[in-house]
Amino acid sequence: MHHSVIVSPLLLGLFLTSCREPESAATPPPPPTAEFVHPVQKEITSWDYYNGRLEAVESVEVRARVSGMLEQIHFDAGAKVNKGDLLYTIDKAPFLAAHRAAEAELEQAEASAALAESNYTRGQKLLERNAIAKEEVDVREGTLAQAKARVQAARAQLETTALNLSYTEVRSPISGRIADHFITVGNLISGGTAQSTLLTTIVSIDPIYVRIDADESSVLKYLRLEQEGKRESARNTSVPVEMALDGDEGFPRKGHIDFVNNSFDSGTATLRARAVFPNEDGFLTPGMFAKVRLPGRGEYTATLIPEVALQTQQNLTLISTLDEENIVRSEVVTLGPVHGDMRVIESELPLGTRVIVSGLTRVRPGAPATPKPAEQ
Repeated sequence: MHHSVIVSPLLLGLFLTSCREPESAATPPPPPTAEFVHPVQKEITSWDYYNGRLEAVESVEVRARVSGMLEQIHFDAGAKVNKGDLLYTIDKAPFLAAHRAAEAELEQAEASAALAESNYTRGQKLLERNAIAKEEVDVREGTLAQAKARVQAARAQLETTALNLSYTEVRSPISGRIADHFITVGNLISGGTAQSTLLTTIVSIDPIYVRIDADESSVLKYLRLEQEGKRESARNTSVPVEMALDGDEGFPRKGHIDFVNNSFDSGTATLRARAVFPNEDGFLTPGMFAKVRLPGRGEYTATLIPEVALQTQQNLTLISTLDEENIVRSEVVTLGPVHGDMRVIESELPLGTRVIVSGLTRVRPGAPATPKPAEQ
């Protein structure tokens, strides 16, 4: 008697599955790609950076040299003026009267001197004929000398009144840009002293100064570089300087150091220097702040890598490199100044080093990577 066995499809599937060989382990992913560059060497100039403030080469407080009523203003506030331009007129009437009185005084003195000279000449002739006493001639000679002295005094007084009359016209002592009217027409102003009424101010436009303050360590560095023959002193030569205002790209304005102070400021321990820049278009204005850079040392051969290769860890700066077996290594480097989008490396870095610049987030120190030269 035959018995049939019925096997369910589910049990059959489980049996067949259990008879299969185990699948192989998952294939590991390939090493990440790391783009690299080699360090380059260039002749560069390192720059030191400072904050500076613009100052006018010439700055004048305009004050009258005589007192009187302000009669007229001859300029527009904030305008450019030239040296010698008429700015203010003070009431001339009292000065003109004094000048005319001085002219009359001179004429009177000259007439008295002419009469005294005539009397003295006649006295000499009479003395030759013994028609007059010697004492009388001496008196006439003394009178003539006094008359000539009065003429000189009258002439001096006339010159003084002429000067005072000319001072009623207040003219610009320099060329530049003038400020507002500090005093309006009709006011009585005082003149002739340092405390005289301040009428306005004028600042020159072209050229313009930038004052900077260098700290002691920087100055010592410059002095040592000068001793080593690597950098010329700003006291002895026109050291080039570049300047940028807020919003400028790079440092487009070129000038030079024209003055270095003779001592440090004891309060700030800084040494003041002054750079001069052309300002033909008048764009630069006294009082502006500016960024200034000047050569920190002479030209030298530097090793540079792209800024994107730099990594920071606490107070260290690191770069990732590939060794001969394409294993990622992490190296500590000493940074120098920025040069465009490159950075100077002061520590030793062979030119053949493969410095990773892309894929830094995917590679790990001690792990392999697939090298790929970066496009430059």
